[in-house]
Amino acid sequence: MSAPLSVGIVGGSGYTGGELLRLLLDHPGVRVTQVTSEHYAGKPVHQVHPHLRGRSDLRFVGRDALTSCDVLFLAMPHGEAQTQIDHYAALAPTLIDLSADFRLADPAEYAAAYGSEHAAPAWLERFVYGLPEINRQALRGARYASGVGCNATATILAVWAAVQGGLLNAGQPLIADLKVGSSEAGHTPGPASHHPVRSGVVRPFKLVGHRHEAEVRQALRRVGTFDVRLSVTSVEMVRGVAAAVHVTLPTGLAERDLWACYRAAWRGEPFVRIVHDQAGVHRHPEPRLLAGTNYADVGWEYDPRTGRAVLLCALDNLGKGAAGTAVQCLNLMCGFDETTALTFGGIYP
Repeated sequence: MSAPLSVGIVGGSGYTGGELLRLLLDHPGVRVTQVTSEHYAGKPVHQVHPHLRGRSDLRFVGRDALTSCDVLFLAMPHGEAQTQIDHYAALAPTLIDLSADFRLADPAEYAAAYGSEHAAPAWLERFVYGLPEINRQALRGARYASGVGCNATATILAVWAAVQGGLLNAGQPLIADLKVGSSEAGHTPGPASHHPVRSGVVRPFKLVGHRHEAEVRQALRRVGTFDVRLSVTSVEMVRGVAAAVHVTLPTGLAERDLWACYRAAWRGEPFVRIVHDQAGVHRHPEPRLLAGTNYADVGWEYDPRTGRAVLLCALDNLGKGAAGTAVQCLNLMCGFDETTALTFGGIYP
């Protein structure tokens, strides 16, 4: 049996970093050797991630204490990895960046979406977009993978079956209504995430021009140029994204036609489940059931008279929308079984 790969996490004190560490501690093929935090350097990781007490004796280190390793995960705030990417690439032959820094291959699209020029544009084309469900072959053996946006992931997976099945015309807008939990705002509290202000809200906060639109357009470009419009609303939920994408399909489709389309798209996919029942409380995808998992549940509602359809996807923004997909990329890039350390099925109720 070969020795486990040594793994480091840069930026391990946030919610995504903690979720990544939780998953990697259960991975038989890796050993986490270093986790950084500038603020918590020297403190045990369980002081920030209390659910990991007894799971690891690691202490946070500063970034200047990083040493070489086999795989380096970059879980820093958006904009930071790109400024030191050469340094991190010198420390590890395999990089997986969970931020938005390397998701878009076109520097012009990055500047338009994020409002500033990319600090390392030559690196953009070297990263594979890290959503295995649409990029599996490119990720196998790759050295560099980007993270995914949680809202972009939910939108892409919601529409993917209809796009692949030729049911969606690229000329029409894809209008995605996304309900999201508070952890999407990150670990650092702010005026909008302070509990007395955040609790109980149904608060629209990004109704037009969401930066993840560019990510969705890029993913769908192999089929056509789609007009992607995302609207995001905060709701009373900690983890989760619920995407409802409003589209128009051909009229007169039968249920069996849509089932055939979805089954063709998702057959054999380990982490995408079709949820489309005729009755019952859980007949549609529901984020609460997916907390802590790497699963994405997809479904639909369709009116054959008008062709109006609502394409659905639910996922955990910290799991399938971030750390879970990053570990899935690790497995593909390093030759592990794709499902390693990712089979937790959630809890209910």
